[in-house]
Amino acid sequence: MPVTRGFFRKRDESPAGRLPPGQYDTGSGWPVLTAEATPRIEPADWSITVDGLVEEPTTWSWDEAHRLPSATYSGDIHCVTTWSKFDMVFRGISVDDLLAAARPRPEARYVLAHSSTGYTTNLPLEDVTGGRAWVVWEAEGKPLSREHGGPARLLVPHLYFWKSAKWISRLELLAEDQQGFWERNGYHDRGDPWREQRYQGDA
Repeated sequence: MPVTRGFFRKRDESPAGRLPPGQYDTGSGWPVLTAEATPRIEPADWSITVDGLVEEPTTWSWDEAHRLPSATYSGDIHCVTTWSKFDMVFRGISVDDLLAAARPRPEARYVLAHSSTGYTTNLPLEDVTGGRAWVVWEAEGKPLSREHGGPARLLVPHLYFWKSAKWISRLELLAEDQQGFWERNGYHDRGDPWREQRYQGDA
């Protein structure tokens, strides 16, 4: 996973209980990591689709998504490359609201998140429901930058950050789990930082 600016180890001064095992506090920096070229997607050209095992496959344009109820996440994020960043603030919409409109079918148990670049990552449905996941377009009070997934990315902060797919364009609901890009290349299918689920075979 290529790394650009901001990826520097700092002395751990984190509050007790907030740093998962094997992680360090990156401090004021927010490292930029990507497995692919950074696309240029204008908000007017962006959309998010929820389809697969749903009753009402639905697509929202940028303007339509912004008319949905706004939602904010304030908290920490953790990357499999061992950095964590505390007290981030993201704004966007809840995945719960997208799913409520599309109405998942009873047999839907997994989500395959698709980026506009072709990148994918898999998640159990329970990891993106119940107020645990968002589609966000703002970070720290500013529009999400291209290198961090702008104009919009998935945010699943309780899992390692490769699960928070940049340049999100589609959430496909499935009955069976289907590995995404990094999972096919040896990363863990779930990626819980508190259990250090970094690679296939980790508990």
